[in-house]
Amino acid sequence: MKVNKNPWLLGGALTAIAALSLTACGGSGSNAPAASSSPAAAESSPAAASGGKLTVWVDANREPVLKEAAADFAKQSGVKVDLVIKDFSKIQEDFLRQVPTGKGPDITIGAHDWLGNLVNNGVVQPVELGDKAGEFQDVAVNAMSYEGNTYGVPYATENLALLRNADLVKEAPKTFDDMIAAGEKADTEFPFLVQVTDVGDPFHAYPFQTSFGAPVFGTDESGAYDPADLQIGNEDGIEFAKWLAEEGEEGNLKTSIDGDIAKEKFVSGDSPFFLTGPWNVEAVEDADINLEIDPIPSAGGEEAQPFVAVQGFFVSAKTENLLAATEFLTNYIGNEEVQTELYEVGNRPPANKAAFEAAKSDETIAAFGEVGANGVPMPNIPEMAAVWEFWGVAEAEIITGKADPAKRWKQMTEDIEKAISK
Repeated sequence: MKVNKNPWLLGGALTAIAALSLTACGGSGSNAPAASSSPAAAESSPAAASGGKLTVWVDANREPVLKEAAADFAKQSGVKVDLVIKDFSKIQEDFLRQVPTGKGPDITIGAHDWLGNLVNNGVVQPVELGDKAGEFQDVAVNAMSYEGNTYGVPYATENLALLRNADLVKEAPKTFDDMIAAGEKADTEFPFLVQVTDVGDPFHAYPFQTSFGAPVFGTDESGAYDPADLQIGNEDGIEFAKWLAEEGEEGNLKTSIDGDIAKEKFVSGDSPFFLTGPWNVEAVEDADINLEIDPIPSAGGEEAQPFVAVQGFFVSAKTENLLAATEFLTNYIGNEEVQTELYEVGNRPPANKAAFEAAKSDETIAAFGEVGANGVPMPNIPEMAAVWEFWGVAEAEIITGKADPAKRWKQMTEDIEKAISK
């Protein structure tokens, strides 16, 4: 199996630490044969009589798939689709600048955690999925929604899972303590590996945080994140902070371990466990490690829920052909055939349920997808910028013993609250 080495998920999460307003998730993958969309859906296109043109921004890796879908759509509807290849890392910034001037595209590819920023700047508009919403993974639809409206069509998801060297440990651990015990029994250099770094890595630590019952934000009745309900600093969050300190003292969490070191050590057989994403699977398989992919074990007693990142397509608030844009997204980009082809060039679980079921023949995709189905969307609200600003640094200071865990976690929460209130 070929696995994308560049995680667009981490691109978004880590760039957001500096500035969520211009964050971007980068992705890459190999080219694949172009997909054809469903003729049945195309024949009933309500855009058939509208004519005109759509401009779609897309990255180079997804362009071959969309090229054939665009040709099929044009043939059936009379609406020409111009694909403009863009550097993914610059799309959000360019979209924010160009749409208000009327020079932007009708549709753009993007990452779900841009959404709050896009909506608040008035550059995107809701997409009516109707009954088709049920054709996509729930977590993907939730990620592409903001304040009760769905703003795009998702096509791929990405999340962390636990890689296990089955030659060193035969069974999946049920708890974090079970994992550490099994790792110590394996008598390797590290019982467990996860990247932390000297500035922390809350994205990788988040599954353990959720297992303590300490999400970043609460949610409203619709399931959307509520920026007024900051839960990261609750009593369960304090318990998580104390756990970070304990694991740092035990040496199970090390700020000296970055992503490259963690991968190198796991590939070398120096640990039976590695918490990471699908972008590291290829290197593991190339090393002929007997790999199993497991759910993330709980550290705090509740389910460990990783962040899920979603990629999709948004519709410009300035499009002059909303009917055609919606038709192209829902009946072409969103259908099983096209989403399967998008999966094949990106090697991420498809958002379309039928495409995902087909992709599950790949055991790696199936395993990551099953873990992701129990995950939570990375917050797409602008207030998340304040969280990223203070979160990782606080965790790193707690892990290294430079700060009292309870006091430092409370200070972090106060800093976040002040930043959000500005």
